[in-house]
Amino acid sequence: MVNQCVVCEGPGRVVLQEEPLPSVGSETFLVQARLSAISTGTELTLFSGDYPPDSVWARLARYPLRLGYSHLGQVVQVGEGIQRVSLGDRVIGWKHHCRWVSYREDENWVKVPDDIPDEAAAVFALATIALNGVRRAKMQLGEKVMVFGLGPIGIFACQFARLSGARPVIGADLLPKRRQWAVDANAVDTTLDPSQPDFLSCVQKLTDGRLFDVVFEVTGNANAILQEVSVVRKQGRLILLSSPRQKIEFDFHDWCNWNSLTIIGAHNSSHPPHENPDDPWTQKRNIELYFDLVKRKEIHIAPLITHRFHWKEVPQVYPFLLNNRGETGIVLLDWSD
Repeated sequence: MVNQCVVCEGPGRVVLQEEPLPSVGSETFLVQARLSAISTGTELTLFSGDYPPDSVWARLARYPLRLGYSHLGQVVQVGEGIQRVSLGDRVIGWKHHCRWVSYREDENWVKVPDDIPDEAAAVFALATIALNGVRRAKMQLGEKVMVFGLGPIGIFACQFARLSGARPVIGADLLPKRRQWAVDANAVDTTLDPSQPDFLSCVQKLTDGRLFDVVFEVTGNANAILQEVSVVRKQGRLILLSSPRQKIEFDFHDWCNWNSLTIIGAHNSSHPPHENPDDPWTQKRNIELYFDLVKRKEIHIAPLITHRFHWKEVPQVYPFLLNNRGETGIVLLDWSD
């Protein structure tokens, strides 16, 4: 028996690579994949090769490279000394798209409760990236929030912002379909098309002329930032939850200092590595909270799932996703036989 993993050999080239099965030794366990979620931001950037040559993206893209970071599977073999999981348990972790993965017991993984559907478990990474960004905004009850970019992470950010007490939460996206996804997920009070001539007048009306306390950038398009800062109130916050690929000129005096804006990066790596009194919200704690909110039906997943592909279709999946970015919400790989 061999393993299959999704490997990007270079821009525009994705294959299923056969490898030996991961070995299971002392204090490790083997997991067979059930579902994994494709990140249509990060993974398609690496697949496309569309990034500046002197950027962090260029340093990350050392081809060939494995894709994926949101993996759900079932424990099929346990090594000596394993105590926290048993055969048959479902486990999620930050693993690549592979049919079989192994974990050390002290690694970053979480056991999935019985009442969490596979689909909700498989997208844990996208959800907790958004949750971490909302935490970094340090939101207060009643603050006005706008989220630019209504893909899965943007809509998760809308849902977590509402749960944190933001009122209203407004979603902005160029595409009607994405705006409708946010409405269907009960994530927003209303949505706007930022390309419309009356966009700023609508913002003034929705905020009683005060503009937004917090604006989230989740488009991945650096050029959108220039519009986003225009709707942040004085001393408000702009949260960079996406990973834009382009470089832009930014007038720090006129667009930041003059209005005393706070710009906050919210990359997933900003999670604290360990619980501490100042910030106990590790990845594991945020995942556990996400699962609890799913059980309480306070977070909605189903309206965001737009595509589900079998793992054997992988070589055709990435070109399709790149050519249809506006059509994709949550995209799942099904690892069943």
